[in-house]
Amino acid sequence: MSSNISKGHGEKKSRKQEHAVIALLSEPSISAAAKVAGIGETTLRRWMQDNSFQEAYRGAKRQAVGQAISRIQQSSVKAVETLEGVMDNSKAPAMARVMAAKTVLDTAIKAVELEEIEARLTELERRSE
Repeated sequence: MSSNISKGHGEKKSRKQEHAVIALLSEPSISAAAKVAGIGETTLRRWMQDNSFQEAYRGAKRQAVGQAISRIQQSSVKAVETLEGVMDNSKAPAMARVMAAKTVLDTAIKAVELEEIEARLTELERRSE
């Protein structure tokens, strides 16, 4: 991250900016992030206008979202097993079984739609080459 943040006033500023980026990702507000990073809110708002700081912040956000998506993907097998368990459980309320079945069907339909869109896109790209 430090290579994306301007070194303006040296390493100390760079480290503070790195802390500020991390705080922006974890705190609910800019003022809370500034406090955690040990800087003034005005300073943080000024840094947020700086292109190199914005680039570092966007990169950190992309990384955080990528990690969250990976966790969701890892949990998908468990989610399907849970849905199957509810659908197969004759003691579960009927509405729960219906909702589980509907979720499975909706997801299957969306997957088919995505595959069709991907196939169409691939064909269009092939034709344009």
